[in-house]
Amino acid sequence: MESYKFLLDVALILLSTKVLGLITQKLQLPQVVGALLAGLLFGPAVLNIIQPTEFLNSLSEIGVIVIMFGAGMSTDIKELKQAGTSGFLVALVGVLVPLGLGTLLGLLFAPGESDPSLILQHVFIGTILTATSVSITVETLKEIGKLNTKVGNTILAAALIDDVLGLVVLTIVTSLAGDTVNVGLVLVKILLFFVFVAVMAFVGVKLFTWYENRFQKNLHRFPLLAFVLCLVMAFVAEEVFGVADIIGAFAAGVIVANTPRGAYIESKFQPLSYLLLAPVFFASIGLKVELPEMSWQILVFAVLLVLVAIFSKLIGCGLGAKVCGFDWKESVQVGLGMACRGEVALIVANRGASMGLMPEAYFGPVIIMVVCCAVFTPIALKLAFKGRRGTPETEPASSLVERYEKAGELAAMTEEEAEQAVSGKTK
Repeated sequence: MESYKFLLDVALILLSTKVLGLITQKLQLPQVVGALLAGLLFGPAVLNIIQPTEFLNSLSEIGVIVIMFGAGMSTDIKELKQAGTSGFLVALVGVLVPLGLGTLLGLLFAPGESDPSLILQHVFIGTILTATSVSITVETLKEIGKLNTKVGNTILAAALIDDVLGLVVLTIVTSLAGDTVNVGLVLVKILLFFVFVAVMAFVGVKLFTWYENRFQKNLHRFPLLAFVLCLVMAFVAEEVFGVADIIGAFAAGVIVANTPRGAYIESKFQPLSYLLLAPVFFASIGLKVELPEMSWQILVFAVLLVLVAIFSKLIGCGLGAKVCGFDWKESVQVGLGMACRGEVALIVANRGASMGLMPEAYFGPVIIMVVCCAVFTPIALKLAFKGRRGTPETEPASSLVERYEKAGELAAMTEEEAEQAVSGKTK
């Protein structure tokens, strides 16, 4: 019977994320917060009813891939190109400021700060803070109807570049700790990844166009082919080029969005994401919280780490946005959107601990920082956009409940009805 416990775990996750999501919605909070709290409440940190398992970890990984794939499909490529320059500057400053402030915080709390051999440990604290987890931000922006806007596209562009810059920083720091990493090779792999994406974009659009002309009546095959493309690009990004799999998934989504049936494919992925994968992913962040016994010095470090994590992105990315011509309110929105940390920070921390670059006592504060940022970001984003009138290119915010219902309606439609529905929407 124990082998089938994962069925009850998934059922409890889906029910709890739904209930707490509705409660947080009533409190005028993003429903993502409810999903995060569900994982925290039923996980090892509080009730210890659900424990992280390999199955849940794998399912949550697919969840974040599908979330980013959906973000790519809903991204306006023209707006993303226009946000490219501002996104680069926002990401650059948003990496340098957390790196510097995190290193300074490590210097202040290191037990042997006079030992030159510990300098990499201090720098590594800053390296952890460079990572931005854009998936929660994407979900929040979608919920409030602000994803496909100037601010939303700048955050997406900056997050993509941020991941690459963070990877470069991580590579340099780890290469200094050992002789197993070739910095030049990693930089070449990153460049080749973007070449790979360009080639896949050209070939993918051509193939989808050819397939549509050849098999016009087999629309149900398009979502399957698109999902295969998503998973393959995510795998190749991570395993071949050393870039995060979510970047490959996002790139696949952008490619699919530019195919003839992009809107239809996106409509068919809504049930998969909102009914299963997205709730499991967001709850899994809370499930990972299992705090060890911490001294008061470590607790103080944890509080300061949270503050530095939030304000370093707010200041760095906000100033970068201001320099690019955003007004102060938009700059704050960009900074808050980049403040979230998630699975990337945990992965970086795990790697640093395994290489001796981070003391084990610091892992508890890192978990606290990730959870606090994950809860803080959607709340702060919703407050930052509150009272701001929508521009013509934005849509009114819709609740997650409404999108659940809409997803179910689309899934129940015939292929012809669904095609007519999405075609009418995009005209």
